[in-house]
Amino acid sequence: MVRRSMRRQTLIDYVLKLPACVVAMEACCGAHHLGRLFAARGHEIRLMSPEYVRPYVKAQKNDDRDAEGIAEAASRPTMRFVELKSEEQLDIQSLHRVRSRLVAERTNLINQLRAILLERGMIFPAGRRKLELGLDDMLANDESALSTRVRQLTSELRAEWRELDIKIETLNGEFVELARTVPATRRLTSIPGVGVLNATALIAAVGNASAFAKREI
Repeated sequence: MVRRSMRRQTLIDYVLKLPACVVAMEACCGAHHLGRLFAARGHEIRLMSPEYVRPYVKAQKNDDRDAEGIAEAASRPTMRFVELKSEEQLDIQSLHRVRSRLVAERTNLINQLRAILLERGMIFPAGRRKLELGLDDMLANDESALSTRVRQLTSELRAEWRELDIKIETLNGEFVELARTVPATRRLTSIPGVGVLNATALIAAVGNASAFAKREI
């Protein structure tokens, strides 16, 4: 047993020189990259969700106890392991995360716009499209009761909204292309009710699902 602290690159070099063995890690940021790197050298990779490892970590958490907990958890016959993600899966996952952030930013911006206008007695119907049409009409009308500064601010927020729309639609186009070119995604979208966003998100999350028992599908 080796009990020593190592920097990231030192650890990588150390593991790459080891004979083929089991390498257990928590499935945290960077684990899939390291897993693919080590698997290419013949190691068996066992990734685990941190929540499954936590019960095996002793009190007064530190690096040594974390490592012991991971080793103990990986040895359990009933442990559920996380499938090692391919680079393609991680790419799709990144696209989804960026899109989710952009959609959240757009929602926050729209809510802020509604609040600014409501405070000045300007109420628009519910729905993004109705607000969009009403806001564009208002900005094109010089007779609105907004002050010059608030009118300018509203115009700037509307421009920011358009930029977010463009970015989101660009990502949507990428998902459509993935659904057309990736066989597994294409099969999923052939199922009634499964669209490109759900299909690509599922592929990013579980890949071919071979790591799951039939009862879990």
